[in-house]
Amino acid sequence: MSETPHPELVVDGFPKKGRPRWIELATSADHKDIGRVLICGSLGFLFLAAVEMILMRLQLAAPENSFLSPVGFNRLLSEYGATAIFFFALPLVLGLFYYVAPLQIGARGTALPRLGQIGMGLWVAGATALYASFLFTPSEAGINPLAPLTELAFLSNNGVDAWATATGLATLGFVFIAIDLLTTIRNMRAPGMAWRRVPIFAWAAAVGSWLMLFIGPVLLAALTMLMIDRNYDGVFFADGSGGAPLLWQHLSWIFYSGAYMLILIFALAAIAEIVSVFAARPLFNRGVVMGSLAAIAVLGTLAWMQNMLTAPIGIGWMYFAMLMSLALIVPFGLIFFNLIATMLGGALRMRAPLLFAIGAISAISIGLAGEIEQSMVGAAWQLKNTTDATASTHFALVGGAVFGGFAALHYWFPKMTGRTMGESLARISFWTMAVGVVVTFVPLFFAGAEEGQVIDAYKFFGHTGVNAYNLIATIGAFVLFAGIVMTLVNAIASREGGPDAGHDPWGGETLEWFTLSPPEPHNFDVLPDVRSARPMRDIRAAIAYRSARAEAPARESQPVA
Repeated sequence: MSETPHPELVVDGFPKKGRPRWIELATSADHKDIGRVLICGSLGFLFLAAVEMILMRLQLAAPENSFLSPVGFNRLLSEYGATAIFFFALPLVLGLFYYVAPLQIGARGTALPRLGQIGMGLWVAGATALYASFLFTPSEAGINPLAPLTELAFLSNNGVDAWATATGLATLGFVFIAIDLLTTIRNMRAPGMAWRRVPIFAWAAAVGSWLMLFIGPVLLAALTMLMIDRNYDGVFFADGSGGAPLLWQHLSWIFYSGAYMLILIFALAAIAEIVSVFAARPLFNRGVVMGSLAAIAVLGTLAWMQNMLTAPIGIGWMYFAMLMSLALIVPFGLIFFNLIATMLGGALRMRAPLLFAIGAISAISIGLAGEIEQSMVGAAWQLKNTTDATASTHFALVGGAVFGGFAALHYWFPKMTGRTMGESLARISFWTMAVGVVVTFVPLFFAGAEEGQVIDAYKFFGHTGVNAYNLIATIGAFVLFAGIVMTLVNAIASREGGPDAGHDPWGGETLEWFTLSPPEPHNFDVLPDVRSARPMRDIRAAIAYRSARAEAPARESQPVA
């Protein structure tokens, strides 16, 4: 029995509402618009963080310099730490996850779009609160405001309150975005996309969302206790009154260690996607990479006490932290092995995304080698609060957030805008940044390991033997800043004036390249059945097969006389 055909409503296009684009972005619940806001905002805060780093390096360019006052240096240091972590690195990671992962799994949107919109709004409110504090008094308590320095007896102004409010709002926003992202990946995958077929980047988004759901509430609890201590006579972190200053260190370092791992998980997953595409072959063993990313999330967070090896904690806990840190060698080593094996076995196309990906692998490797040194209890007692630790952390985080973030930005920029970023300027900016990173942070290894220069100090003395190291590091910071600015300029100029990219410029193998560039609001007109971990390869093979069948000579279907 034939069914009565249902009428179809076909719409060629929606009329423009005439509202400014920024209002549309601010009020949109589309995951792509929210991702754009987070990505573009994070790049703006990268510029601010780089300016703050330059000002601090100018203060440390010469011994006993008076370019900045002690209070001014501490305020810049506090703003730099919050800007780099909460308003550059984490929003860039979550913004790219939020933009790309729903496309990769074949979803037409996210499961809880209003929750993602609220998360974006909270992040914007946090950024506003942080920089509005310059209108009265910014925080002076450093990157991680340790108790008892945050007590009213030491800092009676409202700077710490502004810092806690800003970072708390941003963290709550990240938690909301993680909930939406995890729900989407769990429930809205395309037909046939089992977990074993989920793209590496989408898998990393799921792992990172679980990680944020754990570490975010931990920091929110710590910030709530801090505000109660400062404003309502609480004693959570008050020594001698039933509280414990070490409690803040435990809670805050759980968050910072987890955030560190989240940034590296993002970078390694993006690099894995890029390496596979530009080597024109699948990952050497994608199952091992997926398992290693999950192991990094667990082991890296459990190693939070690596940051407390100079604090008065039990020797057993010190060795537990060291064991967790050393255990991370296995998953990181397996991922690096897979990335290198994939590149060695393929015909590499050395384009800008791959160039930044290789730079990220190199910088992360150097940083993690320094972190292994810092995780050894005996070495940590000598080096933990020196610039050697600063250099290790910055190598890993600059490798993950800057090089890894720029690799992902160059790779998915055509999908977001329909245009590619300028190749020549991208190469110049990469090599400028590579030189800048080495010249900035390698001298700090020597200043900390040889001379014991302490971290976060606003000045040093000429007789300590670190004059040349600090001058070279300051010159390197300017070079690194120039490379970052070139990439930002390249992105701005290429958004409207870059070469047309088409819908699949790289020959990618995941479903985001099945959509238009930029994608429509509903992402997909037709959802394909996923039959492998490389669905675009299957789609191209099916198209080629059908084209060959259509072009076959008509006589092949004729009966033989």
